[in-house]
Amino acid sequence: MNRLLIALLPLLTTFADAADSGPKAGEPVSYWKHVRPILQAACHGCHQPAKAKGGFVMTDFAALLKGGEDDGAAVVSGNPAESSLLKNITPGSDGKAEMPKKADPLKAGEIELISRWIAEGAKNDTPANAVQRFTPERHPVYVQPPVINSLAWSPDGSLLAVAGFHEVLLYKGGGTVLAGRLIGLSERVTTVRFSPDGKLLAATGGLPGRMGEVQVWELASQKLRLSVPVTFDTVYGASWSPDSKLVAFGCASDKSLRAIDTETGTQVLFMASHDDWVLDTTFSTKGDHVMSVARDMTAKLTELATQRFVDNLTSITPGALKGGLTCIDRHPQRDEILVGGADGVPQIYRMVRLVQRRIGDNSNLIRKFPAMEGRLWSVHYSPDGKRVLAASSLDGKGAVNIYNAEFDTGLPDEIKGIFGKSSTDRNAQQNAAVEKYQTDGANLLHRIAVPTGIYTAQFSPDGKTIAAAGQDGLLRLINVEEGRIVKELLPVTLSPAGNP
Repeated sequence: MNRLLIALLPLLTTFADAADSGPKAGEPVSYWKHVRPILQAACHGCHQPAKAKGGFVMTDFAALLKGGEDDGAAVVSGNPAESSLLKNITPGSDGKAEMPKKADPLKAGEIELISRWIAEGAKNDTPANAVQRFTPERHPVYVQPPVINSLAWSPDGSLLAVAGFHEVLLYKGGGTVLAGRLIGLSERVTTVRFSPDGKLLAATGGLPGRMGEVQVWELASQKLRLSVPVTFDTVYGASWSPDSKLVAFGCASDKSLRAIDTETGTQVLFMASHDDWVLDTTFSTKGDHVMSVARDMTAKLTELATQRFVDNLTSITPGALKGGLTCIDRHPQRDEILVGGADGVPQIYRMVRLVQRRIGDNSNLIRKFPAMEGRLWSVHYSPDGKRVLAASSLDGKGAVNIYNAEFDTGLPDEIKGIFGKSSTDRNAQQNAAVEKYQTDGANLLHRIAVPTGIYTAQFSPDGKTIAAAGQDGLLRLINVEEGRIVKELLPVTLSPAGNP
């Protein structure tokens, strides 16, 4: 068996398990294994509790059978001809179908599977522990603090979004007043990000091993604008284009970088040059490129218009990076990126290469900061770009470091003018001087040690406060100038076990 096939086997197995193409000879059609994946991919985005078009909810089995407001019963057990679901998904003589809206009709084989399932009695074989339990009317109940994977400030600082279980919690007053609960399909929420214009919120996540999802919420009404199911595993790293029209994100199951239009849900970017899970993304200042980081130890640059992979921004030299990259942020005014990952070293890279690539160089690197203990899970620029933060976790403990990022002022004489050169064009003395400046001259302003792993941290829009959270479920507010925690909050109300 060749190496490529061996490498693809885990991925092929994941897809086969998640969406079985059909029953074996003599077996009945399974709702859970055969029908549900079809409906999940094509229909659940528009027909779920948070967004029930036509009053039709398809994520709940009883509601699926009942149908919507106008068509009568969607599924009549044993009678496909009387089932409005089958009528709506079957193309007419013009090749078009009522459902799914604004999308290609289901394939003939998929329609046949659904018809067979109905004819065989439309039985529900959903596992008891896989039933959707939470809706906007029935919110999650917490018996212990949730692990917080992501948080974000709104552009005006009035709201703080916190990722919970099956929901995004919105707070006013820096986390003190609950202002809303955005409850969707994803049980795991990996990223929350406000649009630059402050009108929308994007969330990535999914049902691990079953579905990835991108949600787009309208903040004024707290209504779900879009739910886009994608791939068969959780997705990560949402970021907004500067014009608030596109959301980019990374995928685990197929290792792709993607972007969608937030009005229509149409995919506008697909790039598959990463070799491992894509965990975070960011747009260039003009919005014409997307940068992504992955567990394959690379930060990659992709052109949006052509969907073309352009360059590895980080070095491809073995050992230059000692682990996968997990997080990325762009400078507020310049096309420079701050990245972090498994080796605990925050690093700044330029987006545009100044010298020709040479084997062994790392010429896009602008600055390294001293290594932190453990893995980095979050990096962020202050709004003025003068400071950066990095958040880490190791063995149940963590830290938030605040660094001076004004590296372009007061450069020592011995390294002036050589930052743009390839390392292979420098002499040994120059390389040593650059390495020393990148690390020793990084100017650590504050190190805030925390008795728990920190997975997410972000400067407030005024740059005065950092919100940080992670393993223990507490929200911590840090005074940037003083470098100390000024408030600790539990962003959920705990209920005694068994008493929701």
